[in-house]
Amino acid sequence: MNMSTHDATPDKDHTAPPPHPSLLQRKIIHFDMDCFYAAVEIRDNPQWRGKPLIVGGAPDSRGVVCTASYEARRFGIRSAMPCATAKRLCPEAIFIVPHFEKYHEASQHIRLIFAQFTDQIEPLSLDEAYLDVTQNTQGLYATKIARLLQRDIYRATGLTGSAGVAPNKLVAKIASDFRKPCGLTVVPPHDVTPFMRDLPLRKIAGVGPASEKKLHAMGYVRCQDLWHCERQDLQAQLGKRMGDWLHDRCRGIDTRPVQTQRQRKSIGKEDTFSKDVTDGDTLRDRLSHIATQVATRLTQKKMTGQTITLKVKYSTFQQITRSITLPRPIHDANTIHQTAIQLLERTAVTTQPVRLIGISISKLSSYMLPIDNEQSRSTQSDLFANTPSPKSRDAHTSRP
Repeated sequence: MNMSTHDATPDKDHTAPPPHPSLLQRKIIHFDMDCFYAAVEIRDNPQWRGKPLIVGGAPDSRGVVCTASYEARRFGIRSAMPCATAKRLCPEAIFIVPHFEKYHEASQHIRLIFAQFTDQIEPLSLDEAYLDVTQNTQGLYATKIARLLQRDIYRATGLTGSAGVAPNKLVAKIASDFRKPCGLTVVPPHDVTPFMRDLPLRKIAGVGPASEKKLHAMGYVRCQDLWHCERQDLQAQLGKRMGDWLHDRCRGIDTRPVQTQRQRKSIGKEDTFSKDVTDGDTLRDRLSHIATQVATRLTQKKMTGQTITLKVKYSTFQQITRSITLPRPIHDANTIHQTAIQLLERTAVTTQPVRLIGISISKLSSYMLPIDNEQSRSTQSDLFANTPSPKSRDAHTSRP
């Protein structure tokens, strides 16, 4: 396997001030597998190597792209794109359905290899994770560990991954994307400032399209555009929380530790219809099935939730959410379903065709003892008898 290693890309600025103290505390690797789902399929089906492969729904379905090979990405195909659009962009593309059991198996092998070097691992998904290797089991430099991870993972799975090595999670994640596929980008503490200088603000995880548009309107395009701003100036322009956050992030400052146990924030399920739906009964029936699936997952994980959110995507791809926080935690399908129906009445589903509908439940907590049926019925009765002042929240977004 031909592996290439790349150090920090921008020229060093020898007149730059010393690194921020937080940049001298940790050695973080962000490891990201290359086109993971597609790579697993190509490994198991070598005849697809070098061809545009799309993992997702059928091209004539309402499904979306899960991932695509690099050959397909050259046509502009990206994750979450409708498969019909992907087919128009690349008519010769090969479409296959996901095989998640294979991806889970490969992911387990990869995590076992991570654990050979450190127990400070924060999985982000099946195909990426943060590793804190400041104190590692083999006493190696972080860059050496990253190279060994690439080698060992390829030997064990036949799959390649890219790594970013940096003093924190923010810079490591940006760096891992620099030299894909099978790349290694190292950003030492003294190179963080030049590394961040010319990066578009959009590269900072957490700056989405809406934030980017707002920042552009204010004349902020690249990280260095914000360096002349005092913290209080950004707070005044963007709000205290956003101003504080962006003041640090644009300078490559991120003090978040690697979290070996990520707390689940929500549990949910959504379905995309094969055809746009305008019938209310069909929507309510689908919500019943979704509510049952969400309740089943809550029970499996021994959790309750208190905030229920309904998600609706119209045929125009405009997406809205409606939320309500109940007086007490619940975990049963009936309450979830009835609450979702209430939220459905606060949407435009009677006038706009619906493409997708979903339910999620948040404000989660664990329970140790089973909740008996009598208690569940009592809880449901109380919930709907005492709803004069629930906390509710509506959110509205649109996509092109």
